[in-house]
Amino acid sequence: MADPTTALIHHPYTPPSGFVAPQPGVFKASTVIFPNVAAMRSFEWKDKTGYTYGLHGTPTTYTLEERLCTLEGGLQCVLLPSGLAAIANVALALLRSGDEVLIPDNAYSPSKALAEGELSRWGITHRYYDPLNPQDLAAKISPRTRLVWLEAAGSVTLEFPDLCELVRICKARSVLTALDNTWGAGLAFAPFDLLPGFSPPLGVDVSVHALTKYPSGGGDVLMGSVITRDAALHMKLKLTHMRLGFGVGANDVEAVLRALPSLVLRYRAHDETARTLAQWCLSRQEFAQVLHPALPDSPGHAHWHQVCQKSFGGAAGLFSVIFQPRYSQTRIDAFCDALKLFKTGYSWGGPVSLVMPYELTTMRSDLPVHLKPGSLVRFSVGLEAVNDLQADLEQALLRALD
Repeated sequence: MADPTTALIHHPYTPPSGFVAPQPGVFKASTVIFPNVAAMRSFEWKDKTGYTYGLHGTPTTYTLEERLCTLEGGLQCVLLPSGLAAIANVALALLRSGDEVLIPDNAYSPSKALAEGELSRWGITHRYYDPLNPQDLAAKISPRTRLVWLEAAGSVTLEFPDLCELVRICKARSVLTALDNTWGAGLAFAPFDLLPGFSPPLGVDVSVHALTKYPSGGGDVLMGSVITRDAALHMKLKLTHMRLGFGVGANDVEAVLRALPSLVLRYRAHDETARTLAQWCLSRQEFAQVLHPALPDSPGHAHWHQVCQKSFGGAAGLFSVIFQPRYSQTRIDAFCDALKLFKTGYSWGGPVSLVMPYELTTMRSDLPVHLKPGSLVRFSVGLEAVNDLQADLEQALLRALD
């Protein structure tokens, strides 16, 4: 018998196969053991026919990747340690010095910061376009443009662009499109089939998703995904992913896998509550404007209706308000602090409702005319009872603004 130290490491027992449970197993690995040298030389990680190293995938990560492809209608997926890392992976895989990327002016601020920082220093230029004006995008596409980012709905101000027309413009010029699909969660609309029944399918080339939000659902996981339908494009993304050493923790993957079965139910609950509260805010004299894609007067509502109502019909759990200009920022901050159920914090998609004031002048190259003057506050609706959340908003308005 071997020394106990060795026996504990090289124990011969293998549990019987055939164990099946609702949740898949969690495999943690850096090292992957090969049965022999020939297998080591023949195993291929790029097409998921074998396992070679933890960064290149385990049964746990492969399972999540495949389920996310089903969710968003793609065929290939890579997992990243955050939504921003997913955005960076796309940029680094598809752009090189001398190229140009176009970004909607209402995009996620860290995405703009990446372009203004690292990409700029590497000789990759960028310009911002008006997401509600497809002709502005068309005019700004140049021979150096290699990638156009799309976002629906826009970050913070929640304008819904004419996705179909923006994609058509890019396809006519052979420019790749990448969509930040975090708001839609793969449910509000189908990113690779924007108009059901359209032949050939009208859709984006790449869908990026911050799994941190709705797929995780707990406010306790950081993760992102990049999904495509094109095999050659996917290989570019995957090889960059490998060379940069991106990886995700198995326990985080487990948390997302556990949350996915309830995603549709949670998304609908967030959506329903947000619509109710946004509608209530329309009746309040404190607000100059309420921004929510499902509201008829919200910028881009017709485009939301075109794409989303022909699919799942969702509108997520976010809405923003612009306070009347007569209220100072100090009083608006006091309103946020007076809220009891809405907690001040970034991110969204979890069970706890969140509030965050924003200074739009620091986030936009130009303030669009469709936004009324005043200070903006964004709400992320959690899973609390809608009556309690409405009462919380009402008491905070009375305490801070009356």
